[in-house]
Amino acid sequence: MDATVYLPSPLGPLAIISSDAGLRAVSFLDAEVATTPFAAVPACLRPAHQQLQAYFGRELREFDLTYDSDFGTDFQRQVWQTLLGIGYGRTASYLDVAKVLNNPKSVRAVGAANGQNPLAIVWPCHRIIGADGSLTGYAGGMHRKKWLLEFEQPVRQGGLFG
Repeated sequence: MDATVYLPSPLGPLAIISSDAGLRAVSFLDAEVATTPFAAVPACLRPAHQQLQAYFGRELREFDLTYDSDFGTDFQRQVWQTLLGIGYGRTASYLDVAKVLNNPKSVRAVGAANGQNPLAIVWPCHRIIGADGSLTGYAGGMHRKKWLLEFEQPVRQGGLFG
């Protein structure tokens, strides 16, 4: 059974969705919604709720959650798993990810998979930039990507997995 809660964030409200198997989605909302008081957050969503609050409070740099992995193609799941290796404050390019997957010709497919990432912030697709260092597309909106990268800036040192 899916459960959904709404968390306020500096980037607008977030929808956090969980199934019985684990966290299924974290997405930005462009419309205002009533946020869910913590007392009303179901037990299955409390870890995600707490960890996202800690992230925005600069108290957490790496998420430790149970995920519902019953979605996406095998390739998408490989890309999303690779995102987890890009540390807080670091960036990587689509080509970097493609090389980690031992498929340097898959740059466009990596970009497409990145754009379908269901767990914004948690699976840090915002840390993917162009090979030339430019900001590239972001499903949550470029203003949010820019904000997230600047938010992590105090520790950014660049480089994949470094």
